[in-house]
Amino acid sequence: MKSTKYDRQEAIHNATNLFWANGFHATSMRNIQQAIDMRPGSIYASFGSKEGLYKEAMQHYTAMSKARLIASVAASASPFEGLKQFIKNAVVGGQTCAPSNLCMLVKTISELTDDNAELLAEAKHLLQEMESAFASILVKAQQQDEVDTTRSPARLARYLQVQLMGLRAYARTNTDVEQLNDLIDDVFDNLAKSARSPKVTLKNAR
Repeated sequence: MKSTKYDRQEAIHNATNLFWANGFHATSMRNIQQAIDMRPGSIYASFGSKEGLYKEAMQHYTAMSKARLIASVAASASPFEGLKQFIKNAVVGGQTCAPSNLCMLVKTISELTDDNAELLAEAKHLLQEMESAFASILVKAQQQDEVDTTRSPARLARYLQVQLMGLRAYARTNTDVEQLNDLIDDVFDNLAKSARSPKVTLKNAR
Protein backbone atom coordinates (compact mmCIF):
# COMPACT_ATOMS: atom_id res chain seq x y z
CA MET A 1 0.00 0.00 0.00
CA LYS A 2 1.29 3.45 -0.93
CA SER A 3 2.02 5.91 1.84
CA THR A 4 0.12 9.20 2.13
CA LYS A 5 3.30 11.12 1.28
CA TYR A 6 3.85 9.10 -1.87
CA ASP A 7 0.24 9.58 -2.95
CA ARG A 8 0.59 13.34 -2.46
CA GLN A 9 3.76 13.52 -4.52
CA GLU A 10 2.17 11.41 -7.24
CA ALA A 11 -0.85 13.72 -7.28
CA ILE A 12 1.40 16.78 -7.56
CA HIS A 13 3.38 15.16 -10.36
CA ASN A 14 0.22 14.33 -12.32
CA ALA A 15 -1.18 17.81 -11.70
CA THR A 16 2.09 19.32 -12.91
CA ASN A 17 1.83 17.52 -16.24
CA LEU A 18 -1.81 18.59 -16.58
CA PHE A 19 -1.15 22.25 -15.81
CA TRP A 20 1.99 22.26 -17.95
CA ALA A 21 -0.01 21.02 -20.92
CA ASN A 22 -3.15 23.13 -20.49
CA GLY A 23 -2.18 26.17 -18.46
CA PHE A 24 -3.94 27.44 -15.35
CA HIS A 25 -7.24 28.80 -16.65
CA ALA A 26 -7.93 26.06 -19.20
CA THR A 27 -7.61 23.37 -16.53
CA SER A 28 -10.93 22.73 -14.82
CA MET A 29 -11.47 21.14 -11.43
CA ARG A 30 -12.99 18.16 -13.24
CA ASN A 31 -9.75 17.83 -15.25
CA ILE A 32 -7.81 17.91 -12.00
CA GLN A 33 -10.03 15.32 -10.34
CA GLN A 34 -9.50 12.94 -13.24
CA ALA A 35 -5.74 13.54 -13.47
CA ILE A 36 -4.93 13.03 -9.79
CA ASP A 37 -7.81 10.68 -8.93
CA MET A 38 -9.05 12.69 -5.98
CA ARG A 39 -12.48 14.00 -5.02
CA PRO A 40 -13.02 17.76 -4.72
CA GLY A 41 -13.14 17.64 -0.93
CA SER A 42 -9.83 15.78 -0.76
CA ILE A 43 -8.22 18.23 -3.18
CA TYR A 44 -9.24 21.24 -1.10
CA ALA A 45 -8.24 19.50 2.13
CA SER A 46 -4.79 18.67 0.76
CA PHE A 47 -3.97 21.79 -1.26
CA GLY A 48 -6.40 24.46 -0.09
CA SER A 49 -7.45 25.52 -3.60
CA LYS A 50 -6.72 25.15 -7.28
CA GLU A 51 -4.21 27.97 -6.83
CA GLY A 52 -2.51 26.10 -3.99
CA LEU A 53 -2.15 22.99 -6.12
CA TYR A 54 -0.85 25.04 -9.04
CA LYS A 55 1.79 26.66 -6.85
CA GLU A 56 3.01 23.26 -5.67
CA ALA A 57 2.98 22.05 -9.28
CA MET A 58 5.27 24.92 -10.32
CA GLN A 59 7.61 24.13 -7.44
CA HIS A 60 7.63 20.47 -8.44
CA TYR A 61 8.36 21.42 -12.06
CA THR A 62 11.32 23.54 -10.95
CA ALA A 63 12.65 20.80 -8.68
CA MET A 64 12.49 18.33 -11.59
CA SER A 65 14.32 20.79 -13.84
CA LYS A 66 17.07 21.31 -11.28
CA ALA A 67 17.42 17.55 -10.80
CA ARG A 68 17.80 17.06 -14.56
CA LEU A 69 20.40 19.84 -14.68
CA ILE A 70 22.44 18.27 -11.88
CA ALA A 71 22.19 14.82 -13.48
CA SER A 72 23.23 16.19 -16.86
CA VAL A 73 26.32 17.86 -15.42
CA ALA A 74 27.23 14.76 -13.40
CA ALA A 75 27.01 12.55 -16.50
CA SER A 76 29.10 14.87 -18.71
CA ALA A 77 32.82 15.37 -19.14
CA SER A 78 32.63 18.97 -17.90
CA PRO A 79 30.17 21.47 -16.38
CA PHE A 80 29.94 23.34 -19.69
CA GLU A 81 29.13 20.19 -21.67
CA GLY A 82 26.62 19.13 -19.04
CA LEU A 83 24.84 22.47 -19.23
CA LYS A 84 24.79 22.25 -23.01
CA GLN A 85 23.32 18.75 -22.89
CA PHE A 86 20.63 19.94 -20.48
CA ILE A 87 19.63 22.69 -22.92
CA LYS A 88 19.57 20.23 -25.82
CA ASN A 89 17.35 17.87 -23.85
CA ALA A 90 15.00 20.71 -22.96
CA VAL A 91 14.71 22.00 -26.52
CA VAL A 92 14.99 18.90 -28.68
CA GLY A 93 13.99 16.13 -26.29
CA GLY A 94 11.09 18.22 -25.00
CA GLN A 95 9.26 17.91 -28.30
CA THR A 96 8.40 14.28 -27.69
CA CYS A 97 8.66 13.52 -23.97
CA ALA A 98 7.08 16.52 -22.22
CA PRO A 99 3.47 17.75 -21.93
CA SER A 100 4.56 20.97 -23.66
CA ASN A 101 7.79 22.08 -25.30
CA LEU A 102 7.37 25.47 -23.63
CA CYS A 103 8.64 26.07 -20.10
CA MET A 104 5.77 25.79 -17.61
CA LEU A 105 6.99 28.88 -15.75
CA VAL A 106 7.20 30.97 -18.91
CA LYS A 107 3.72 29.80 -19.93
CA THR A 108 2.46 30.83 -16.51
CA ILE A 109 3.94 34.32 -16.76
CA SER A 110 2.51 34.72 -20.26
CA GLU A 111 -0.95 33.57 -19.19
CA LEU A 112 -1.57 35.07 -15.76
CA THR A 113 -2.26 38.67 -14.80
CA ASP A 114 -2.28 40.57 -11.53
CA ASP A 115 -5.58 38.82 -10.77
CA ASN A 116 -3.33 35.89 -9.85
CA ALA A 117 -0.54 37.99 -8.40
CA GLU A 118 0.72 35.35 -5.95
CA LEU A 119 1.09 32.69 -8.63
CA LEU A 120 2.67 35.19 -11.01
CA ALA A 121 5.21 36.21 -8.37
CA GLU A 122 6.00 32.57 -7.60
CA ALA A 123 6.60 31.78 -11.27
CA LYS A 124 9.02 34.72 -11.55
CA HIS A 125 10.80 33.64 -8.38
CA LEU A 126 11.20 30.06 -9.63
CA LEU A 127 12.55 31.26 -12.97
CA GLN A 128 15.14 33.22 -11.02
CA GLU A 129 16.02 30.02 -9.14
CA MET A 130 16.71 28.26 -12.44
CA GLU A 131 18.79 31.21 -13.59
CA SER A 132 20.83 31.01 -10.39
CA ALA A 133 21.34 27.29 -11.00
CA PHE A 134 22.70 28.10 -14.48
CA ALA A 135 25.02 30.69 -12.94
CA SER A 136 26.39 28.14 -10.47
CA ILE A 137 27.24 25.77 -13.33
CA LEU A 138 28.86 28.60 -15.27
CA VAL A 139 31.06 29.42 -12.27
CA LYS A 140 32.31 25.83 -12.34
CA ALA A 141 32.87 26.15 -16.09
CA GLN A 142 34.95 29.26 -15.47
CA GLN A 143 37.00 27.39 -12.88
CA GLN A 144 37.80 24.80 -15.56
CA ASP A 145 38.68 27.53 -18.09
CA GLU A 146 35.69 26.76 -20.30
CA VAL A 147 34.27 30.27 -19.98
CA ASP A 148 36.16 33.56 -19.64
CA THR A 149 36.48 34.47 -15.97
CA THR A 150 36.05 38.16 -16.76
CA ARG A 151 32.46 37.55 -17.79
CA SER A 152 29.78 37.74 -15.10
CA PRO A 153 28.19 34.30 -14.47
CA ALA A 154 24.92 36.00 -13.52
CA ARG A 155 24.83 37.92 -16.80
CA LEU A 156 25.73 34.81 -18.80
CA ALA A 157 22.98 32.91 -16.99
CA ARG A 158 20.46 35.60 -17.97
CA TYR A 159 21.65 35.36 -21.55
CA LEU A 160 21.26 31.58 -21.47
CA GLN A 161 17.79 31.82 -19.93
CA VAL A 162 16.66 34.18 -22.69
CA GLN A 163 18.12 31.91 -25.37
CA LEU A 164 16.44 28.86 -23.86
CA MET A 165 13.06 30.59 -23.86
CA GLY A 166 13.49 31.57 -27.49
CA LEU A 167 14.73 28.16 -28.59
CA ARG A 168 11.83 26.36 -26.95
CA ALA A 169 9.37 28.71 -28.61
CA TYR A 170 11.13 28.33 -31.96
CA ALA A 171 10.99 24.54 -31.63
CA ARG A 172 7.20 24.80 -31.83
CA THR A 173 7.50 26.05 -35.42
CA ASN A 174 10.59 24.17 -36.55
CA THR A 175 11.00 20.49 -35.67
CA ASP A 176 14.22 20.02 -37.62
CA VAL A 177 16.47 18.54 -34.93
CA GLU A 178 19.67 19.27 -36.83
CA GLN A 179 18.81 22.94 -37.18
CA LEU A 180 17.84 23.20 -33.52
CA ASN A 181 21.10 21.58 -32.45
CA ASP A 182 23.01 23.99 -34.69
CA LEU A 183 21.33 26.93 -32.95
CA ILE A 184 22.20 25.51 -29.53
CA ASP A 185 25.80 25.07 -30.69
CA ASP A 186 25.82 28.74 -31.71
CA VAL A 187 24.59 29.79 -28.25
CA PHE A 188 27.30 27.82 -26.48
CA ASP A 189 29.99 28.90 -28.93
CA ASN A 190 29.11 32.44 -27.96
CA LEU A 191 29.25 31.60 -24.26
CA ALA A 192 32.71 30.08 -24.67
CA LYS A 193 33.99 32.52 -27.28
CA SER A 194 36.12 34.66 -24.96
CA ALA A 195 37.68 31.62 -23.34
CA ARG A 196 38.66 30.06 -26.67
CA SER A 197 39.55 33.18 -28.66
CA PRO A 198 41.87 35.71 -26.96
CA LYS A 199 40.99 39.30 -27.67
CA VAL A 200 43.12 40.89 -30.39
CA THR A 201 44.79 44.10 -29.27
CA LEU A 202 46.51 46.66 -31.48
CA LYS A 203 49.87 45.42 -30.17
CA ASN A 204 49.09 41.81 -31.07
CA ALA A 205 47.67 42.81 -34.44
CA ARG A 206 50.93 44.40 -35.61
